[in-house]
Amino acid sequence: MSEETTPKPPVSDLLEGLFYPSESDEPVEFVTFSVCPDPPLTVGRVKEVLLITPETFVEEIPEDQFWAPVVNEEEWFGPEEKERASRFRKLQEVVQEQLAHRQAFRVGKTEIDLYLLGARPDGTWAGLKTLVVET
Repeated sequence: MSEETTPKPPVSDLLEGLFYPSESDEPVEFVTFSVCPDPPLTVGRVKEVLLITPETFVEEIPEDQFWAPVVNEEEWFGPEEKERASRFRKLQEVVQEQLAHRQAFRVGKTEIDLYLLGARPDGTWAGLKTLVVET
């Protein structure tokens, strides 16, 4: 007897109506890049790929730091927050299956572009991008 597996949805299908919480809840986007650097990415390489000016602050953060605010449930969560966390956990699972060599980066200081990037099987880079506001 063979086991049937349901194909995983593309990452972009999981993003509809999904917002990353911060002082300003912002949508999460799927991004792709035609430039295909070898992993791991460096801050300098990220600036080149994303066309970021040299004076702009960029730092690499642990991948867990990208996911922690959105996948963990708190005791005080209501149904809406629990549903959002569940959707982010599903997104995390699909991203981890589809992207290798994942790295997270913060770009900026107050209005921060937050990226989680990884290599696809064909060698191109893709990932998630959102905006986090921290004042």
